[in-house]
Amino acid sequence: MNVSVEFIMTGLFVFALAGFLGFETIRRVPRLLHTPLMALTNALSAISLVGSIVVLGGQYTAYTTILGFVAVIASMINVVGGFLITDKMLKMFKPREKPKKPEPAEAEAAS
Repeated sequence: MNVSVEFIMTGLFVFALAGFLGFETIRRVPRLLHTPLMALTNALSAISLVGSIVVLGGQYTAYTTILGFVAVIASMINVVGGFLITDKMLKMFKPREKPKKPEPAEAEAAS
């Protein structure tokens, strides 16, 4: 399987352009929308996990099997980490319980 230099350069250009575009898009999102955006990216990561499982299960060549395995591991780390971070962010929006103040009658009875 021969891969031309032009094909590799085009792939790298698309990858760099997608990375830059993604970075600029995320940077301009307001803070309030980060949690729903994280949930969406977790769903997209789950789709890439399914795709990497398909590649791993195909067993075309040893090279694709190794790449499929690496893709499954990377996608799984991304999905689990994304859900943990999203859960932590959602906990920040929950109201905190205020400590109960003793009522005056209870304070006098305790003395």
